[in-house]
Amino acid sequence: MINPKLMIEPSYWLETGIKLEKVNNLNVFRLTDELQARSDELLEKTKLGLITTEEKAELDGISELVQIFTYTNSVLAVESRWFPTQHEKLSLKEQNSSVNTVTPQNS
Repeated sequence: MINPKLMIEPSYWLETGIKLEKVNNLNVFRLTDELQARSDELLEKTKLGLITTEEKAELDGISELVQIFTYTNSVLAVESRWFPTQHEKLSLKEQNSSVNTVTPQNS
């Protein structure tokens, strides 16, 4: 059973807490420097046992946003890789029939 928890919705930071950053020719979602600093501050307060209920809700929302980014960025990374179509595979085999130059990815 899923336990509900109080948190600020991740969509709260859509306009102010998100940036796109180019990493290895791939645009990935990241927290802005300001939101990352706030997350770090809240994590430190958690470690010290000084976090308030409101701050915990804020940290939980930021953490949820980071989980969404992690998933989204991994999907984007996989999708950005080149996977040949059947037609492209046949063309490659015709060009060099002595070597298998394309290995399909198992899904």
